[in-house]
Amino acid sequence: MVQAVKSIALKAAQIASIPASSLRQFPPKEVVYNAGAGAPVFNAEAWSNLQQPPVSALTAFAHRIGLANVIQKPQEILQACTHRTYPQFYATHHPNDPPLQSNSNLASLGNSLLGLFATEYVHASYPHLPTRAMKAAISAYVGPLSCSNIAKEMGATPLLRWHRTEVIPTMPVPVTLEGALSTIPRALTALVYQNRSLPHARKFVHAFFLSREVDLRPLLKFSDPKTALARTVSKFERERPISRILKETGRRTNSPIFVVGVYSGVDKLGEGFGSSLKMAEFRAAEDALHRLYLTRTPPHLLTLPSHIFPEGRGSVFKLTKQGEEYVAGEIGVTEVVYASKDR
Repeated sequence: MVQAVKSIALKAAQIASIPASSLRQFPPKEVVYNAGAGAPVFNAEAWSNLQQPPVSALTAFAHRIGLANVIQKPQEILQACTHRTYPQFYATHHPNDPPLQSNSNLASLGNSLLGLFATEYVHASYPHLPTRAMKAAISAYVGPLSCSNIAKEMGATPLLRWHRTEVIPTMPVPVTLEGALSTIPRALTALVYQNRSLPHARKFVHAFFLSREVDLRPLLKFSDPKTALARTVSKFERERPISRILKETGRRTNSPIFVVGVYSGVDKLGEGFGSSLKMAEFRAAEDALHRLYLTRTPPHLLTLPSHIFPEGRGSVFKLTKQGEEYVAGEIGVTEVVYASKDR
C-alpha cells in the first residue's frame, strides 16, 4: 500500500512538472486499450511515462548542478536521464519515431570513473584501512544507494525516464526506482569526462560525492579485539599490550563504571569504559584498533595520482607543469589476518 501511494505521488509530481503546452493529444491512442468487451480504459501510468520533459526543465537542471557550461546540449541531459529499460517501452508505443538513446554506456563509464576517484581518495586518506573495510567505504561514497540519494538531491527524479520491468531470465533482478536513479549521476560523470577532461570529472565527483563525511567506525567489527590487538602489536614489533584501570566508581554497587586504558610499554594505545572490567577492556582494545586503522592523512598533505593530469584534452602521461611530479603517499602496513575481515 505504501509503495502504491509513493508511485502515485511520483507520477503526479512528474505530470505537474510538465507544462500543458508540451503535452500531446490527451488521451493518446497508444495508451487506450479495450478491457475485454467493456469500454476503453485509460492507462494513466503508461501515459505519464511517455511524456517527455521540456527543454526548459533540462536546461534548469544543468544550471542547478553547475554543468550548464559543460553540457550545453539538452539532448545529452535527456540521454543521461534515460534508463536502459525505457527505449524499448517507448518504441512499442511510438514505432515510427527515431530510437532513443539510453544512458547504459555512459553509466558504465561513469561507474568506472567513480570507482577510480573514490578508491584513490579513500586509500590515500586512510592508508591503514583493511581491504574489506576500504571496499565498504568506497561503496558508502559512490555505491548505488549514494548515487540514488545524490540524484534525488540534484532534483533528477522528475526527469527520469524508466520502465518498471518484471523478473525475466535475462534480468533476474527487477529494476527499482532507486536503481534507475543511481544511473543518472554516473552518466553525468561520464559526460563531464567526455566534454572536458579527467580532472574536471574528478572535481565533479569530489564536489558531489567525496565531500561528504562518512563514519567508517561501524565498518570495523572485531569479535575479539584483544587478540586482534595483540597480534597487531606483535606485527609492529612492539611490547605486548597490557590493560590498566585508569578510573573506577561504584565497584560495590549495582551500577559500577570502569575506565581502562591499554598500553604498549609507556604508550597508551586506547581507552574504553564499561560497567565491567571485561567490557571496558573490550572497548579499550577496539578503540586502539580504530586509532590505527582509521589514521587519516591531513587534508593539506593529501596527494592523489589524478592531481597531475592535464586540465584540458591531452595525454595523461604528460605533466601539467614543468617539473611537477607526483609523490606517492606511504602505503599502510597490511592488516592482520585475524579478525580483520568481519569474522
